[in-house]
Amino acid sequence: MSVHVVGKCWMVGDRTPHQARRVSDDTWVVSYLRGRMFTTEQAVAAMQAADTVALMDDLASRVGLTALEAIGLAVNERPWEKALPRSGRFAR
Repeated sequence: MSVHVVGKCWMVGDRTPHQARRVSDDTWVVSYLRGRMFTTEQAVAAMQAADTVALMDDLASRVGLTALEAIGLAVNERPWEKALPRSGRFAR
């Protein structure tokens, strides 16, 4: 998963159809963040986020969830209180 700059004027990701386009020296626009302008660093981060969403969608579908469902559950559900003991037996 990575972001590639093509001809110094386009950014594309490995997994996402979204793109970023350079509009001046250090100003980019990103296809899914219309109406906003970003530095090169910010545009790369936005493209990485889009690539991550595409990856998340693939992983979530493997367990019967959408990316939004998986993210929501991972953020909002509490983890178990304690890890299992190393012996593999349950504590009583």
